[in-house]
Amino acid sequence: MPVVTELLTGFLLLSGSFLMLLAGIGIIRMPDLLTRMHATSKAGALGVGLMACGFAVYFQETSVVVRALAVVVFVIMTAPVAAHVLARAGYFVGIRLWEGTVKDVIKERYDLNTHQLGSSSRKREEED
Repeated sequence: MPVVTELLTGFLLLSGSFLMLLAGIGIIRMPDLLTRMHATSKAGALGVGLMACGFAVYFQETSVVVRALAVVVFVIMTAPVAAHVLARAGYFVGIRLWEGTVKDVIKERYDLNTHQLGSSSRKREEED
């Protein structure tokens, strides 16, 4: 195997594992659910993507490359959506926000009686 391929594989795998480590540290160090979800979805998705690309570069077989690309596409498409849904569910069941949170946009639009989330345009129409 050429040295360039080994170096590229090593770089991709180490970069991906470092980002996965940052995602793990983010779970421990971040103060509330929303910031934890942000850290894990961003760093975790990129870390998995880099590691899958490293596997594809190392093996250089069509089946492995296609599977690695499928993994990258799947993770990049699903990780942000899953993080958003989990964070939103956590917010609606009453998880407390960090005291350093500057603005809570959902609080202005969420009706506690009907449990419906309205848009800002609908709220403006009701005020008029």
